[in-house]
Order: sequence, then C-alpha cells, then structure tokens
Amino acid sequence: MAKKIRKKHTYKKIILTIVSILIISFIIFGLYSIGKLIIKPTDVVVVNQGEVYSEESSVGYVLRDEILIEENSEKKLIQIKTEGEKVAKGEIIYRYNTPEEDEINKKIQDLTMQIQEALEGQTDLLSSDIKALENQIESKLNSIDKKNNIQNIKEYKNDISTYITKKAKIAGSLSKSGTYINSLIEQKESLEQQLALKVEYIYAPVSGVVSYRTDELEQKLTTEDFSYITSEFLENLNLKVGQVVNTSNNKCKIVNNYKCYIATVLESEEAQNIDVNKNVRLRVSNQDILKAKIIYKQKEKDKTVIVFEINKNVENLIEHRKISIDVIWWEEQGLKIPKNTIYYDDGLAYVVRNRAGYLERILVKVIEKNDFYCIVNNYETEELSKLGLSTEEIARHKNINLYDEIIVNPEINM
Repeated sequence: MAKKIRKKHTYKKIILTIVSILIISFIIFGLYSIGKLIIKPTDVVVVNQGEVYSEESSVGYVLRDEILIEENSEKKLIQIKTEGEKVAKGEIIYRYNTPEEDEINKKIQDLTMQIQEALEGQTDLLSSDIKALENQIESKLNSIDKKNNIQNIKEYKNDISTYITKKAKIAGSLSKSGTYINSLIEQKESLEQQLALKVEYIYAPVSGVVSYRTDELEQKLTTEDFSYITSEFLENLNLKVGQVVNTSNNKCKIVNNYKCYIATVLESEEAQNIDVNKNVRLRVSNQDILKAKIIYKQKEKDKTVIVFEINKNVENLIEHRKISIDVIWWEEQGLKIPKNTIYYDDGLAYVVRNRAGYLERILVKVIEKNDFYCIVNNYETEELSKLGLSTEEIARHKNINLYDEIIVNPEINM
C-alpha cells in the first residue's frame, strides 16, 4: 500500500516537472518573440487586388507606308487638303502657285471690291433672287468665323465670291449703272478663267492621310523588308527624341492611316526570348497605350532589334520620327503582394498571415512577378495533391484572401 502511494507521488512529481518545463519554455519563447519584435518590429501589409507588369523603356523609330509626292520642288504648293485629312485615290490634294497668281488674285480682289461698291445704295432693287443671295452671303459670313479648317474657310470664301458675282449680274440688268457693273463682272471672269488655265493640280496616287511633314527619310525607312534595320543604322540617323518633322512648302506625302511600324533596340531577357508574331502593348510618348505585334526580330550580341506593328492612333505619330516608348511585355491582375512577403521552402512559396497576433504559414501559387510585386493565387486540391501533399496536409491547407495581413520579410521558424 505504501509503495503504491510512493509511486503515485513520483508520477505526480514527474508530470508536474514536465508541465513546469513546458510552461517555462512557452514563457521563454514568448519573451524571446516579444524581445525580437522590440528589437526588430515585424511589418505587415494588406493583400489587395492589383496589377503587376513587366516593362522596358526605350526609344522607337516610326516607319510608315508612305508615298512622297514631289512633282515640282521649285514651286510653292497651295494646300487644298489639310494636314491629317483623309483622301481617296485620284482626289485633288494640292496645287502649285503660278508666277502670275498673286498679281491676278490682287486684280480679282480689286474688281470684287469695285462691284460691291457699285452695288451699294441700290435700294430700289427688290428682286427676290437678290434678296435670297444677300441672305446666303450673310449666312456664310456669320459661319466663316466658326471654322478652323483651312479648306472649309477657302470654300466659304469662294461661295461668297460666287454669290456676289451672281448678285452683281442680276443687279446689272436692273440698275441704271448696269453697263458699268457688267463690265467689271466680265473683267473678273476673264481673270478667273486665265488663272484656271494656269493652275496645276496634284492628285492622290493612293488613298490615305495627307501630310506635308517631310524629312527625306520617306524612301530610306521603307517597310517592305526590315532586314536593313540594325542598331547602328538607327543610331546613325542622328534623330532627336520628340523632334517634330517640319512642314514642307513644296512636298507632300500620302500615309497609310491603318498601320505603321516602330523599330527599337532592347536589352532585356524578354526581348531576347520573345517570338515573332507575339502581341505586347506599347506606351508611347503621348501616354497612349497601344496594342502592338512583333513582326521582325534580330539579335545582336547583347541587344535585340525589334519592329512592332500598330494599327491604331497612326495619325498621332505622323509628326514624329523618334519617340519615347515603354514596352509592356506582360501584365497580370489578381491578389497583389510585395515580393519580400514571400519565402521559399523546398521550392514552394509561402507567406505568413497574421490574424490578431496568431501567425500561420500559407502555401501560395505565384502567377507572375516583377522586381517588386507578385500576383498570387490559391492552389486547387488537385494541384496540392500533385505537389505531393498528403490528405491530412491538404485538409489543413489554408487559403490566402483579399485584405489578409501578411508579414514582411518572414522567416521559416515563424
């Protein structure tokens, strides 16, 4: 009986000793953790929805399908179609200024003024036709101030001149000074016919967009075959980024407004590894983000020459040859976390979640990452099984969720 009592007492002492050791261990661990936090506070970040992308900055050289029209480089052209205006094949683009044009136009203007002066004070002319013409003239005069297109303004001026002439012809048959007015009209029409015979019109050889910005590179930066484009070739063009192409007084070109090309030289691994016909996005100097397709690629030691094809906002690039660009190689949306919240154990990625001081490590799937951030997701049950996790481990597996707090610079022993 006494032996049994001594055995029970011994067991109690052993159990008490073990419990005491465990309690002391927990206290020491707690004090260690608190001390560690005091010495090195643990930062947390919140899991948010976001976007991660990889991009590379460079400069791009704009190449176009363009036909330079240089019929007579010694004469000054008169724009009929304005910069950036779309034209069809065979449509009049511009005409050349004839030597006597300024003088003839001055005489026509003087005769128009004389006709108007002769018509002043003709209050006895009550013809309904004259009244209608006066209303048309007034309407055109009121509208012309609201126009900012050169071609529209010219058309309005021509219409006004035509109405005045028609009014003068009617007035000439009704007024006492009809002979004088008719004489002025005949002189004006004679000069207009003389001017029309001297006009040299230029027609669009193909459809496209009209541009008077020429830089003598139209026939050098061709688009039939890009094999001539090298980093050295582009550098030797000696172009400035963002420089606006000057407007010519005697040349014009028709530009394909459906597509153009941007050639660039890149140094990233993405540029070296990407395939032709792949699609990326370009952020150009005016901050537009454009879809682009890689249609040519050539490796040069540690550089890669790439030509992109774009088919939107082509008109906005006509005035430049060399622009700043950002190549967006890829982009991914989802749960976005800083890269320094992930640690790897046996090839798998983990984060440490903090819920009211309770820390738990969570296995996550890294979808994409750049130098600073990652897009992560949760594994499906089948995927966890393929990773080699047991049924018990899969059952205990936790998912990362939006707005979770996770530890920055986590350690395995957490």
